[in-house]
Amino acid sequence: MIDRIRQHPLPQFIKSVHGRLAPHLVRRRAFQVALVAILLAIVYWGLIASDRYVSQADVVVDSTDMAGGQNKDFALLVAGTRNDHELMLMRDHLRSVDMLETLEAKLQLRAHYSDARRDPLSRMWSEDVAQEFFHEHYLARVSVEVDDGAGVLRIRTQAYSPEMAQAITSALVEEGERFMNDIGHRLARDQVDFLETAVGEMGERLRKARSAVVDFQNAKGFISPQAAAETLSGIVAQLEGDLAQLKASRETMLGYLSASAPDVAQINLQIAAIEKQLRAEKARLTSPKGGTLNRTVEEYQGLEMQVTFAQDLYKTALTALEKGRIDATRNLKKVSIVQSPTLPQYPMEPRRIYNIIVFALSVLVLAGILQLLTAIIRDHQD
Repeated sequence: MIDRIRQHPLPQFIKSVHGRLAPHLVRRRAFQVALVAILLAIVYWGLIASDRYVSQADVVVDSTDMAGGQNKDFALLVAGTRNDHELMLMRDHLRSVDMLETLEAKLQLRAHYSDARRDPLSRMWSEDVAQEFFHEHYLARVSVEVDDGAGVLRIRTQAYSPEMAQAITSALVEEGERFMNDIGHRLARDQVDFLETAVGEMGERLRKARSAVVDFQNAKGFISPQAAAETLSGIVAQLEGDLAQLKASRETMLGYLSASAPDVAQINLQIAAIEKQLRAEKARLTSPKGGTLNRTVEEYQGLEMQVTFAQDLYKTALTALEKGRIDATRNLKKVSIVQSPTLPQYPMEPRRIYNIIVFALSVLVLAGILQLLTAIIRDHQD
């Protein structure tokens, strides 16, 4: 019985008609849905979507430390590149949750972006949304990007009123400059603290070095061993000169007097006295056993070198400390405004015609793909 029904021509006809009509119905419904979606898009972007005003500002970050950055700036000029580290740092801060909280405290962004008078698709659904969703909405309305070619940070903010858009942009510029200066000031303050400690240590080191010199002078009985050594060397040289003259005179006398003559004996006594004194003075000046004036001069010069070195370190630390204090009280980073925050006069967002055209083309493409799929299915069925 069942086999007869299956072989009956009427069910086979219905199946064949259904197979031919199904792709046609799919195609009709696909284009109908596409037309309805396009009409809804036209209604939304043409009539319902709220106007959003866009304010823009362009800034660059300059360093006021010209002395420290002169060589680096020259190298960058020769290389034809620009260091965007400060711009990227400022960009990340302006996009951060901390920045969002600062703007909320100043401008009440939650209330503005969740205004019930705006269309529900562009605004936040509630003023009490979680911070994560609020931050996502903030990033969708605030664009902070670095233009690598121009070396400029471009800030674009969207708001439902021109005044609010300009206020947000102005606040971002001010807070960005304050943040960059705070970083520099914290670094300078840390450097000042370190330098103050270093100055104290260098001062104590200098004081100990000078005290060691005074103690050495008191122990040796010399104000300046170097001067005493020079004086003693002069005495030795004078004695050697006198000794040479006396010996020359003795040789002359021996030419016409005997060795036992009184004048020769007298000059021999003078030569012996000078030689004795000369040996004594040389013993004070140099000796292999140590404890002589030359060793004293060497030790004194070592102490003087320590004093000089400690004094140079102390001067360097004082100079660095004064420079650090100056840096800590001035703006280390200057945010220069290339384009001041604009007060928009025409709502640039949403781009109504552009959005409608793109949406319509996308829907029609999807409908065309669906039609192509149904045609492929129909060909396989045939």
